[in-house]
Amino acid sequence: MRAATQDREMVGALGVNQRMLFTSVFFLGSVLAGLAGALQLPRESVNLHMDLSIITEAFVVVVVGGLGSLGGAALAALLIGELHAFGILVLPKITLVLVFLVMALVLVVRPHGLLGKPPGPAHGGAGAAEPVIGPAPGPLLWLGAAALAAAVLLPLFAGDYALSVLTELAIFVLFAASLHLIMGPGGMASFGHAAYFGLGAYGAALAAKRLAAPMLLGLAMAPFAAGLSGLLFGWFCVRLSGVYSAMLTLAFAQIAWSVAFQWVEVTGGDNGILGVWPDAWAAPKLAYYYLTLALCLGATLLLRRVIHAPFGYALRAQRDSALRAEAIGIDAFRTRWLAFALAAVMAGIAGGLFAYAKGSVFPTFLGIPRSVDALLMVLLGGVQTLSGPIIGALAYTGLQEQLVRLTDLWRLVLGSIIVTLVLFFPQGLAGAARARWEASRGDA
Repeated sequence: MRAATQDREMVGALGVNQRMLFTSVFFLGSVLAGLAGALQLPRESVNLHMDLSIITEAFVVVVVGGLGSLGGAALAALLIGELHAFGILVLPKITLVLVFLVMALVLVVRPHGLLGKPPGPAHGGAGAAEPVIGPAPGPLLWLGAAALAAAVLLPLFAGDYALSVLTELAIFVLFAASLHLIMGPGGMASFGHAAYFGLGAYGAALAAKRLAAPMLLGLAMAPFAAGLSGLLFGWFCVRLSGVYSAMLTLAFAQIAWSVAFQWVEVTGGDNGILGVWPDAWAAPKLAYYYLTLALCLGATLLLRRVIHAPFGYALRAQRDSALRAEAIGIDAFRTRWLAFALAAVMAGIAGGLFAYAKGSVFPTFLGIPRSVDALLMVLLGGVQTLSGPIIGALAYTGLQEQLVRLTDLWRLVLGSIIVTLVLFFPQGLAGAARARWEASRGDA
């Protein structure tokens, strides 16, 4: 198993059935997870939320201990378990965030965990290099123009509910595009991108409620709050790579969530901040939709321009080979850091618009499920294409909205559809469409 992880091509040449090997590993891991779940039953009842909580804690244990270190995982489990018990008895208010504070501290001090080692270079099976992002083909431009025309004209004949749905679609397109900037060209996964979406929402809401600021000033405060947080958190996150960087983003997101959840005097806690409504001129659903469409479209096109600019090429260069990028004079750290902050700013704009669209802000805006939604949008559309996050956001949000109206089992149906799409379109919807387009041109 370790040999296949290091060099799958060589292990396959030696006659090892890799598909059977990794299927067996997955089966054994599932058996052990099921045993752990059975042992957990005397401590708590079965509920629908136990999967998300336990997978988060399991990730924390593995990352804090160090990937590949069984002793490190055991040490981290003991350490985190004792700290959790200590927090419940002595400092109950920080119990929700104590585990993530520990993880953030460990990853900042020891980037590879307590007993982990830096990963060695991968050999074989690394995959082909990603193609250079070029200008969009003519049919895609025409399709985009048609979609834009529909987004501008069709709402004139839509009702209030349809306008609310279209407003959310525009917001989530920008949210997904902001995450794509660091996942695609940047090569940095993020499990906590919702932090900047939520902080932008809270920035707008606090400006409206505490400062009695007009809507435009509140919308300006949203990217400002999210951008400052992105600069602060990104300074630590972009120093790491792989799963360690992703888990550090999750740690900071959970810290932000716990502050919003427990700082009741400022954020309202679980009750949230209510009464965050647009100004009179933007109060009609149609007017606010066009405002949202203009801001989200402009921000998404700006992200596209950044990716095609020299900064975008530098970002992709450090993703493909940080050493070569440094050798030709590119400051890889600063490039990643600025990209991380820019993604946070754009997510903050989406969060501020979402706050005024909903009229309220809650800690769930910063929660893990919101980050998972953004990841699904990007992966469903395709990471290697600029249109991927747009198509993914429209497909995921549209499917969810329709299924909620059609059946009570919408989660089951939505999950089944996503699994099917991933199996048949591993490059995402936009990636599959691009591959088919290139194949058709080749045949011609």
